[in-house]
Amino acid sequence: MAAGFKTAEPLEYHRSFLKENCRPDGRELSEFRTTTLNIGSISTADGSALVKVGNTTIICGIKAELANPTVEAPGKGYIVPNVDLPPLCSSRFRPGPPGEQAQAASQFIADVIESSEVIQTEDLCIDRGKLCWVLYCDMMCLDYDGNVLDACIVALLAALKNTQLPEITINKETCSPELNLEKRHGLHIHKHPVATSFCIFDDSILIVDPTSEEESLATAELTVVTDEEDRLCSLHKPGGSSLTGEKLQECINRATVRQREIHKLIDKVIYSVKTAQ
Repeated sequence: MAAGFKTAEPLEYHRSFLKENCRPDGRELSEFRTTTLNIGSISTADGSALVKVGNTTIICGIKAELANPTVEAPGKGYIVPNVDLPPLCSSRFRPGPPGEQAQAASQFIADVIESSEVIQTEDLCIDRGKLCWVLYCDMMCLDYDGNVLDACIVALLAALKNTQLPEITINKETCSPELNLEKRHGLHIHKHPVATSFCIFDDSILIVDPTSEEESLATAELTVVTDEEDRLCSLHKPGGSSLTGEKLQECINRATVRQREIHKLIDKVIYSVKTAQ
């Protein structure tokens, strides 16, 4: 009976739970799904992380390459994020060039990198005007069950903290760079931005960490990004029903709590990997 009701009237089915302040998967409205993290799983990358938020699974690999700085920013390197939502992660995505959602996610991540100053791009400059690092950050969704932005930001942050760049010296005679792959150093992470996504049901009920089904039924979505100093780095709300100042403050408060949880989780995993080596 319940399965039939869920299929025929998915919105009513969800409303029957929301009335009782819970959700079909048993969570409270402000409760996240279990979040797990592995780092260093891609041996060919300079840094990597695998994140699961419920069933949503994102793997992030970071590849560092040498390049010339841009003319506008001769003393800076750059970071190029890319989110891939392939057909293998969900039947909603089709083969071919990146769809609208993947492009929007890549743009969102690029904005967060810039606004949060997770890494200062000056740190990626090796020789002003001549040589810098480019960090290609590729995030691929292996299983899509909603809230892909939060998972991408966790994967990106953990992969950046796991990244080791080879030491580089400029040969004085040939003026060409020489890499020492044996000697590597980590990146300097300035800030730890964490995203917290919400869905709004019937223009008024707020739920956190939506599944893909909840996303499809919601009247609006909102993503709040904060850092360890409780600074609001980014607010992403693509249309939908409006939100009162009070509700927005509620979202920001929940996001600051989540930031601490994720920051702690990343540090714990990195520490356990270090002690195991």
